[in-house]
Amino acid sequence: MDNPVIFSVLFVLSFIICSCISSPLEDQERDKITYLPGQPTNVEFDQYSGYVTVNQQAGRALFYWLIESPVSRQPESRPLILWLNGGPGCSSVAYGAAEEIGPFRIKPDGQNLYFNPYAWNKLANLLFLESPAGVGFSYSNTTSDLYTVGDQRTAEDAYEFLLNWFERFPKYKHRDFYIVGESYAGHYVPQLSQIVYQKNMGIQNPVMNFKGFLVGNAVTDDHLDYVGTFEYWWTHGLISDSTYRTLRLTCNSESSVHPSAECIKALYLAELEQGNIDPYSIFTRPCNSTALLRRNLGGRYPWMSRAYDPCTERYSTAYFNRPEVQKALHANVTAIPYQWKTCSDIVGNYWADSPLSMLPIYNELIAAGLKIWIFSGDTDAVVPVTATRYSIDALKLPTITNWYPWYDKGKVGGWSQVYKGLTFVTVTGAGHEVPLHRPRQAFVLFRSFLENKAMPS
Repeated sequence: MDNPVIFSVLFVLSFIICSCISSPLEDQERDKITYLPGQPTNVEFDQYSGYVTVNQQAGRALFYWLIESPVSRQPESRPLILWLNGGPGCSSVAYGAAEEIGPFRIKPDGQNLYFNPYAWNKLANLLFLESPAGVGFSYSNTTSDLYTVGDQRTAEDAYEFLLNWFERFPKYKHRDFYIVGESYAGHYVPQLSQIVYQKNMGIQNPVMNFKGFLVGNAVTDDHLDYVGTFEYWWTHGLISDSTYRTLRLTCNSESSVHPSAECIKALYLAELEQGNIDPYSIFTRPCNSTALLRRNLGGRYPWMSRAYDPCTERYSTAYFNRPEVQKALHANVTAIPYQWKTCSDIVGNYWADSPLSMLPIYNELIAAGLKIWIFSGDTDAVVPVTATRYSIDALKLPTITNWYPWYDKGKVGGWSQVYKGLTFVTVTGAGHEVPLHRPRQAFVLFRSFLENKAMPS
């Protein structure tokens, strides 16, 4: 290279190119959260949040929030947990992080945070993912993506997210890794688990050291979910005998047209008969007004924690729409043509594909020897315990430990049964979001899962 002009031009170009490409560690440092508005003092753990692009051409980018274990609990020795909420179309930040298993809860003023004494980051490093694009702070530059998403793309994008995220956080490579979620994540979790398992096949020391999954109140099998749900409504006195018979007859997901017009009519009638209850937690009051809430809390329901507040979703909406909070979280609000919401108005209403059953995936992953636990809050009327039990029964697994009560502080916390390849746990008095309604019992359950020990009896 004898020409000094060409050499100078190439040098400048190489400098510009290098300066535009950041390293994974630089991306990690950019994502570090220095302070969340309203957070309590003495926060002893690191947090990161930001975006991972999963499709360059479409401009799809998924938002994550990593909350590590406290320094005193040696986060470098703790496993990594990916948490997914369902919907489809609901935010893992709004639910999993802010009102279930995260270290902070939001005060009713929507501006200040307080510590959750039963936060799961005391046991593991928590990675919350808002999925798919169009949910929460996740976005796509291709508008049609919001109207064509379904199970398959959600799983593929989540896997692409993980591939890139592990490059950004190489310290988590080869670390014990679990996938956890609830509700429609009953689809997300097994589907993503299947992809990770299949991609890992034949690799001696995989980057994603996938060990198993945990799901709660999980949508599993359309037909059995319907059967179990209608039975729960009827046995808990929520619907009439005639409506129960009509639902069983008309809402058969094995028919060619589902749901039929007759099924939709019967579901509407069932909703009218149930009245103004919270179907996600049938024995606790719905969030009507804060004043009403304050008058009626205070131990009226013996299983309900006094800390339970049915209006927590409102506080999340207020907090995560604050500009200073969005800035602290590195949220790209210019890419989101809408207000942040706990659940998307679009995603879910235009869901493209949803397999009728997850049971074939369960069979595959159980045969692979992965650790698989299912839990169920027994006051949920949306994906009730009866639905889950029908799905587990359909797997026809041999029983290792028969049905038994498990205890927390001398009181029954629920029941459990251990099958060959799967453990089932119920949590008494818990609704759809088990860690919200029974935080201590959920913590005990999660600890038992990680340690692969039976529930305390």
